[in-house]
Amino acid sequence: MRAAAAAAALLLAACSQGDAKQEVAAPPPPACSGATFEGVSFTHCTADPARHTIHMVLGPKGGAPYRSLSQLAVDRPGKNHAVAFAMNGGMFDEKGQPIGYYVEEGLRLHKLNTNEGWGNFHLQPNGVFYGDAAGRWTIRTAADFAKSVSDRPDFGTQSGPMLVIGGKLHPKIDADGASKKLRNAVGVDRKGRAHFVISDEPVSFGKLARYFRDSLDCPNALFLDGSVSSLWDPEHGRVDGGPPLGPLIVVEKATKGRK
Repeated sequence: MRAAAAAAALLLAACSQGDAKQEVAAPPPPACSGATFEGVSFTHCTADPARHTIHMVLGPKGGAPYRSLSQLAVDRPGKNHAVAFAMNGGMFDEKGQPIGYYVEEGLRLHKLNTNEGWGNFHLQPNGVFYGDAAGRWTIRTAADFAKSVSDRPDFGTQSGPMLVIGGKLHPKIDADGASKKLRNAVGVDRKGRAHFVISDEPVSFGKLARYFRDSLDCPNALFLDGSVSSLWDPEHGRVDGGPPLGPLIVVEKATKGRK
């Protein structure tokens, strides 16, 4: 009887260890997944400071901007295994160069743009998405950024307009305006995670803004672009094409998990 009991205990322990190993080996959830809000379909990608790093990429060092996510993938084959996802992010000129604040790997390539003008970028307030290698990611209005940030971040990009400011919708954005386009944006939630969203169908500014405020609980969110909005999601085999792009936001898997 004792021998049988001992054998049963060993078998139970072995099964428990096997289950533990399976739990440890379980892969993390996909970075990108589908979502629906107020009848509109979105693709929602999450960057978690514990699992990811964020980088701005314009083009190869000393070279012209990539202008597309597919070209980024072709030109960086040795780094593609680390990419969780990538998205266009930041206003640019006809050559793909940033026209607002832009920092890549700690190097500032364009200063903060406080000019007045027309178009989405100049629908004040616009803002800056920035962060560091330690996974501290933030969105501020351009005016708040100029006043509050003195140290240069590791990455940064300016775009506009802001969609959500301190938990409130941009005051000049209609609830569901007539202008509906494919659009993408980024927000940072109260846990420090960055949420990148691209619409799968035309959407208004107001509905996109409410998605960040009401569904993703992001007190601050920034519009990135419209019409040219593109996503590279390697896990699902998605690489969007379309009109030429400018600055690119690349979210990579962290080599070591952060605590």
